[in-house]
Amino acid sequence: MGLDNVAVQWPRTGRFYDPVAPAEFVDFANLAENLPMHAGPAAALADHVAKTGTVRVTGYTELVDLLFGLNGVLFATDAAAEDEDPVISPDDCAWIAGGLERFVNGHQEYGDEITFETVSAVLRKALEGSRLAEQQLRWLQSRLDALRDDSGNAPQWSYSIAELDVLAKFYRRCANRGFAVYADF
Repeated sequence: MGLDNVAVQWPRTGRFYDPVAPAEFVDFANLAENLPMHAGPAAALADHVAKTGTVRVTGYTELVDLLFGLNGVLFATDAAAEDEDPVISPDDCAWIAGGLERFVNGHQEYGDEITFETVSAVLRKALEGSRLAEQQLRWLQSRLDALRDDSGNAPQWSYSIAELDVLAKFYRRCANRGFAVYADF
């Protein structure tokens, strides 16, 4: 099964969150149609969002956690402990969208394919010259090392810029329209 992030009405009325009608995301179908032919996963993601108002995020959790320096970002773990519901608020959707948008922009010089190596390069570049660069770079290296397997091999990530852009657009849409995102397991 996996983890889905489902757009829901904010705030909750009653016992449950009401899902957002997929019509709120119908223009993602146009996005899917306008992507280049080689952007199959991005087009499939956009098409799924257009039909369901949902993003299947299982494959992105490790990457997103690394980008944000936290664990469980797309699982809404902080909200789960606080509210008993695994929900990402509209403000947090804006935060996630902004981080993904900055990453996509920072990755442009490395090409269209996002790999473990290019993610490492983008994050290192972002930290260089910061006030606590040396400390932050050591922290980053420990995070990167933790993602390697027992043989020292890096994760075999292969995403496209377009795919991460579609993911960012989903969270931006939720933030802009005041929707929350429910983490459905």
